This record gives sequence, structure tokens and C-alpha cells, in this order.
Amino acid sequence: MLGLTRIKAYEKGLLFHYGDFVRLVQPGKYRLWSRMWSRTRDRLNVVSTLETKFEHPLLDVLIKNRELAGALTIVELADHERALVWKDGRLAYILGTGRHAFWNEPYRLEVEVFDTNSLRFEHPKLEAIVSFGGSSRWLTGVDVADYEDTLLIKDGEIVETLRKGRHVFWANVGRVSWKTIDRREQVADVAGQEIMTKDKVTLRVNLLVAYEVIDSIKAVTVVSDHAQTLYRESQLVLRASVGTRTLDALLADKESVGGEVKNALAARAREFGVAVKSVGLKDIILPGEMKTILNQVIEAEKSAQANLIKRREETAAARSQANTAKLLAENPTLARMKELEQLSEILSGTRSTFVFGSGDLSDQIRTLVGSTPPKDA
Repeated sequence: MLGLTRIKAYEKGLLFHYGDFVRLVQPGKYRLWSRMWSRTRDRLNVVSTLETKFEHPLLDVLIKNRELAGALTIVELADHERALVWKDGRLAYILGTGRHAFWNEPYRLEVEVFDTNSLRFEHPKLEAIVSFGGSSRWLTGVDVADYEDTLLIKDGEIVETLRKGRHVFWANVGRVSWKTIDRREQVADVAGQEIMTKDKVTLRVNLLVAYEVIDSIKAVTVVSDHAQTLYRESQLVLRASVGTRTLDALLADKESVGGEVKNALAARAREFGVAVKSVGLKDIILPGEMKTILNQVIEAEKSAQANLIKRREETAAARSQANTAKLLAENPTLARMKELEQLSEILSGTRSTFVFGSGDLSDQIRTLVGSTPPKDA
């Protein structure tokens, strides 16, 4: 019995005889004996070329057929190779190691092969490729800001310093990682630690350290964590500086402590690629009993200063009075005028009239003060 088989324009037929591939069957209508299509002898597989990628368990055998191989684009990739397949100008596949086959029609295909030994992936259509679904399986990358340095590390070795922009690399081609360093000025708030001064006073000091990374490679390779190392070194330098001063000297000149700490810390920080910009003592915290004693000392000092000022003013007043008395004794006329001035002050606000005769005016005034003043004359 004859049977009608139709292969559409976007399809291909694969004819097998006893499991062996015979030939490629092109689109069309075919009348074949139905007994030919028994499962034990002959079989016709119809596949759609709209599924651009051709996958078959017998692919390695099928492509040995010249006709079928001519209908396909075969992509052979070694372990260090990857490929991009573009279909009508749009990315369709990212390929890894192995053999891959694609129908030549009905789409226009373009294949780009890359060597992953170069590690970095660069392409004019980078954004479209990175945004492609499944690209994270094959590609990895990092975005670097203009205030950052990113160190690219492959198999434990720094191979490149990445600057501003997007950087994309092939994935799974070794142990690839990166370390990002912020080059902006940072501030380390060194928390209070108990320190003993030269005169055996225990106190707590908080320190602020402003710094920036000037050598990213040193900051990563010389120490494991440059920020933590700077924090620890700040504590050690501060302890050494405070320990050589008495409490009074420390409180009187905190700026010199900051300068000393900065100089010592800057020298150590340069060894691991960090520049110290400034150092300042934020807080000096005394124990409760020491605060009480210090307040009492300050109170006593202020009281002594007040007494000293009072005595100084009293001495100045007595000296002024002595000078005035001497001056009046040496100048009778001036003394007379002073007496009149005093009399004017005594009679201020009264309506009495007095007539003085000859004689000592001061005696007459004392007589008046000692007696009842007469009524208005």
C-alpha cells in the first residue's frame, strides 16, 4: 500500500535504513510503500529548520554525509574556545567546548569564535551580549567607578589593574576574581582604648584618622586588610604617644599628640600603600573619680586666682590713697579745693545756706556736721 508523506518548506527529512542514516530528504510530497516505514527496517525523521540548532544523538555520524553537512554550519570548539552565533543580526547562542551544528536556512547565520586564553572579552555589541539570557554561564564582569581601582586576579596572581568602566571576562577559564579598592578619602574612627599616662592616670582616648589609598597593589599584597591594619597601627602609635606624657601635658596640648601620632602612623602606612591625611584626638575620657579630683583642682585654681585679683585691687587702692594724701599735704591749695569738693558732696540735695569766717575750714565743717543745721536763712 502506498502512503503519502509531506515535508514542509521549513523541514528536512532524515531517512534511516536499519538504523543507519541513508540520506537527507528535501521538502516535498512523497508516495512510498507503507511497509517501508516499519520500525525494524526504515524510518523517516522529519525535523524543523526553524529550530536553528540541529541536535541529534548521532550528530557525529550524520555530518559525515556530504549532503547533510552541506545543509549545516558546523562549529568545532576546543577547550579554550567559545563562540557567538548571530541569527539575522541578533544573538541566538553562546557556545562552549564541543561540536555544534546549525541549519543554514531559513535564517542568515554569523559565527564568531574567541580564544579564552586572552581572558578579557571585548565586543562592539558588549551591552547586548551581557544582557543576553544565559550569558552569566559564559561571561562574568565588573563595573568600576572613577574613584575605584579593581585588581584582576587569576589563579592567585594579579594580572591587571582595572580603571573606570565595564570590564567583562570569560568565565570558567581558571580561578578568576577581583578586589576593588576605594581611592576616596576615608575616615577611621579609632574607638577608645584604656591608656596609662606617664603619671599613672588611666584614661580613654578616641582618635580620628583621615586617609586614602595611593597604591592599590600594595594595599592588597602587603597586608590582608589595609583598613584593619591602619586601625591597629593607630591604636599602637596612640598608646606610645600618650604614655610619654603626663595628664596635664596631654590636656594642655592635644594638638601636639595628634601631630606626633600622624608622623609615626604615616611612615608605617606608606609601607602598605596608604597616605595619612590628618589625625586628631576626638575625645579624652577620664574615670569618674579623676573627674571629681580634676574639678576640685580647677575650682581651687580659680578661687586662688580670684583672691589674688582681689588683693591686687586692694593694694592698688591703698597705694592710690597714700599718693593722694601725700599730694594734699604738699599742696595746701589743692587740699582746700578737696575740702570744698567734700563739702559739696555733703550738702548735695539740701537747701541750707552757710557763711564761713576765717579759720580752718575743715574744723568749721566738723562743727556743722556735729550740730543741727539751722533752718533756711
